[in-house]
Amino acid sequence: MTNLLVTGGAGFIGANFVHYWRQHHPQDGVVVLDALTYAGNRANLDGLNSFEFVHGDIRDTALVEKLLSDHDIGTIVHFAAESHVDRSIHGPAAFVDTNVIGTLSLLMAARTTWLAGSGVPHRFHHVSTDEVYGTLGPNDPAFSETTAYAPNSPYSASKAASDHLVRAWHHTYGLQVTTSNCSNNYGPFQFPEKLIPLFLINALHGRPLPIYGDGMQIRDWLHVEDHCSGIEATLLKGRVGETYNIGGGAELPNLTVIETLCAAVDAAFAADPGLAARFPDSPAAKGLPTASLKTFVTDRPGHDRRYAIDETKARTELGYAPARTFDQGFAETLHWYLANEGWWRAVIDGSYRDWVATNYTR
Repeated sequence: MTNLLVTGGAGFIGANFVHYWRQHHPQDGVVVLDALTYAGNRANLDGLNSFEFVHGDIRDTALVEKLLSDHDIGTIVHFAAESHVDRSIHGPAAFVDTNVIGTLSLLMAARTTWLAGSGVPHRFHHVSTDEVYGTLGPNDPAFSETTAYAPNSPYSASKAASDHLVRAWHHTYGLQVTTSNCSNNYGPFQFPEKLIPLFLINALHGRPLPIYGDGMQIRDWLHVEDHCSGIEATLLKGRVGETYNIGGGAELPNLTVIETLCAAVDAAFAADPGLAARFPDSPAAKGLPTASLKTFVTDRPGHDRRYAIDETKARTELGYAPARTFDQGFAETLHWYLANEGWWRAVIDGSYRDWVATNYTR
């Protein structure tokens, strides 16, 4: 490997990847490029050494070209994206601007820098989502890398468009690319508009847990560190021009995840009396079940019913397998959020507070 440029490296998955890469590949140089929009947080990278942070926009093609040249970058790992489905429904233009135009800008910079003259060894790795495949029926086979694209939200449509651009730059210009399509991530540093951190923080404050529809939307849950290991395997072993699906092997209805969360919060309060003093408004602080906060609300438009990942290709070609069961990963995640109250309180003091005041999120 050579020096890496990690776009969106102050966001949830990107920051976890930077931590993972610095731990497992300390010899490699890392440059993080992040615009620090609402979900980007410089504090996500606290405690890391030997990397460079650049506050900038992936749509600034000249900046990206300069970073690639000045830092002798040979690998781009592209996380930077608008990623929240609810936000895409209310404001789709920002998703096209970042996810499509931003990816185009990176591809143009990579082509100019890496393919000029005789070219240099390089890799452009694009991080995408299983949502590009659309939705599955209860008995449909899981998404594979050959599943036809059928995005159903502005978010997934913008990611599908960026996937196609990456493919085109490989087939048209010879850019050495790989793409990974992941399932639902969870874990440390996740911005609290997504289901697990939102519902956990609401539970600690005694706020409603708003469940879309009947709560039986099924997702494959992937711990973010397992995702990082899948990206690592793709970078080290993946074939140029190929796509790999990375899943967590935990296909669960949202309602089951919420019930797991409620039971875990109750158990945590029972085991640690100090939590009641820290979070006196939580039902668990009063000996009441956290599940009493569950509230069913109108489903959102175009809500995909089921996602499932067939990771056979990643397993056989890359040797990838998630290291955690959902129960193990969720226990780690709950412990992290309880131990890092200062982090999420600082996040809540920002745009999240205004967002949840007017929107139900997943």
